Amino acid sequence: MSGLLRICTAGSVDDGKSTLIGRLLYDSRGVYEDQVRSVRAASRNRTAGPIDFSLFTDGLRAEREQGITIDVAYRYFATARRKFILADTPGHEQYTRNMATGASTADVAILLVDARHGVREQTERHARIARLLGISTFVLAVNKMDLVDFDRAVFDRIHGEFARLVDGAAVHAIPLSALDGDNVIAPSARTPWFSGPSLLSYLESVELDRTSDNSAFRLPVQLVLRPTHDFRGYAGRIASGRIRAGDTITVWPSGLTTRIARIVTWDGDLDEAFAPMSVTLALEDEVDVSRGDVLARGPIHVSRRFAANVVWMDERPLDPGRPYLLKHTTRTVAAEVDRPLKLNDIGPITVTTATPIVFDGYRDNRTTGSFVLIDPSTNFTAGAGMIAHALDEQAESSNQTSASARIAQAARSAATDAEAAETVRLMLEEILT
Repeated sequence: MSGLLRICTAGSVDDGKSTLIGRLLYDSRGVYEDQVRSVRAASRNRTAGPIDFSLFTDGLRAEREQGITIDVAYRYFATARRKFILADTPGHEQYTRNMATGASTADVAILLVDARHGVREQTERHARIARLLGISTFVLAVNKMDLVDFDRAVFDRIHGEFARLVDGAAVHAIPLSALDGDNVIAPSARTPWFSGPSLLSYLESVELDRTSDNSAFRLPVQLVLRPTHDFRGYAGRIASGRIRAGDTITVWPSGLTTRIARIVTWDGDLDEAFAPMSVTLALEDEVDVSRGDVLARGPIHVSRRFAANVVWMDERPLDPGRPYLLKHTTRTVAAEVDRPLKLNDIGPITVTTATPIVFDGYRDNRTTGSFVLIDPSTNFTAGAGMIAHALDEQAESSNQTSASARIAQAARSAATDAEAAETVRLMLEEILT
């Protein structure tokens, strides 16, 4: 088995995520001796034995003092069969936004459940976020089985509950004890009734549906290159699909069609390129292409209005009365939303942008189906969104007045140009502060 596997852990607080990852790293020899010595010296939870495995990932002082994970901890390790990037995410509801960050690039999610407590509210929340982020392969790690005497009935009950929670996803359930190492690296003699692979064996062998290079071609233009008067190329990273010299493509949002003349790289021209390569495309025709445009093959949506699911990450609530900046691929536009959300809320919203954007549904394409909302007054990344589907631009609610419409109406009502300018300034200041 070859190829990089990106993993994230998820689950409720104190279910043992950091301990499991520390045990996995330690037993697979994914940590250096100096790290082991440092963790031995820092271990204070003596009930965990001479090594507190959670300290291999919980690196912040506040995390070690409180015994919880706050930030996302990334670890790289490799075995003879595969390479891994592992994101250990926090379980506290307060840090849900950090969990979403860690899961956003994962191929597989390891959902931990404490065998004593079963599936809890935060477990459901994390499973929902993972599904929203497009993760379709789950490892259900039923941890602390040693505290329920490795009772198979407990394991089967939790497995059934979780399978219904992520209906339609692939679920591989494993009974384990992260503290003692049961079924983490090798099969455990304490679970003779479990015939499946250990956690590491499963991660080394799991097959993923890597369809990004077989799906529709998408390249958001990042830069227009004009090094000489006789060359113009459009540089970017291929989000999905593959392209060959001579293929017909469409430039969106203009809708103009042309053909690929050359595929240019630093090492020379290519006959073919595919995701996730970064290339420069030269076109046969002189067409108007700018940063933020998308070179594509196949159907794609171009619209100012769409439905999306958003994870809100700002302490200041999402306010339908305020304008935001929407960063989508290489394009940034002004946008408005239709409903409020609070910190760590996950909910459906309708987004209306000032100018059309070019997108796919998130389930079809993670790159062209995702966006972030930025607070223009602070430049803080306030929300992460996954596009569900396009909406009819004409169906915009008539009883809902946008911020831009309110400003325009106030300016028209002013007696003089100076009064109008001052009114606009005051309204913008009120909106953005």
